[in-house]
Amino acid sequence: MPHASRLNLSAGIASVATALALVGLKLWALAETQSLSVAASLTDSALDLMMSLGALAAIFYAARPPDDDHAFGHTSAEDLAALGQAVFILASAGVIAGAAIGRLIAPDPVPLTAEGRGIVAMVASVALTLALVVWQRRVAARTGSRVVRADSLHYLGDLLPNLGAILALWASAQFGLARLDAAIALAAAGMLAVGALGIGKGAWDALMDRAADPETIARIEALATARKGVRGFHDLKTRRAGARLFVNLHIELDGAQSLYDAHAIGAALKHDILNAFPGADVIIHFDPARRAP
Repeated sequence: MPHASRLNLSAGIASVATALALVGLKLWALAETQSLSVAASLTDSALDLMMSLGALAAIFYAARPPDDDHAFGHTSAEDLAALGQAVFILASAGVIAGAAIGRLIAPDPVPLTAEGRGIVAMVASVALTLALVVWQRRVAARTGSRVVRADSLHYLGDLLPNLGAILALWASAQFGLARLDAAIALAAAGMLAVGALGIGKGAWDALMDRAADPETIARIEALATARKGVRGFHDLKTRRAGARLFVNLHIELDGAQSLYDAHAIGAALKHDILNAFPGADVIIHFDPARRAP
């Protein structure tokens, strides 16, 4: 199995294990405190667990090599999983926001209980979440996995709600400010929704074969322009599937040179692109350059 796939799998397994621990901690904290901000954080962690299990399955599937039926590999499974994650996060954000608004407009605030125990549980949750996010960010930076990046967003989104829940429990215990709990839960729901829309758009663009970002295209064009022996290029086409970049490019070469020399130029350009974008799938076509009239 490629090193990048092993890294993605390690991040997926760590995500599932952390989610199980977080759900257990927050269930206990919710039973003790009756805090809506803790409930919001628990809802997110429960969805994280479900999505992390789906993401782990997608990573396993995406790591499979190309076969007769999937000549370009299975990396689009990551985009499907990321899109599903985005939909579920949006739904959970809506539920949390509705409950928070209900508490904010209620005549009497809902009292919280056992705030000290809840704070201990949430501090432990922050420590676990932070450790996981650091590892996932390192993996995503090295492999470019959209699923790992999406999963990292979930847990990064957990950090602020967890800190907000700690603040709400402390404010309730010290000053009786129970409504602050609902306000923090509402803010957490908004942050989750914004993050989900970003992940969903990226996954949708990949599934629809949208071209790579302008910066990536500009770098490929610069490499083609700088490669000695390439007199021009055209029909540059790019797309992404999961963490993988696909590049299709026509280059114009001296038609009088040998096939061996032409192939050497194309191979050198492909090597340049792979150095810039490790793991890319690069196809280069050779065309004779037009002669000046």
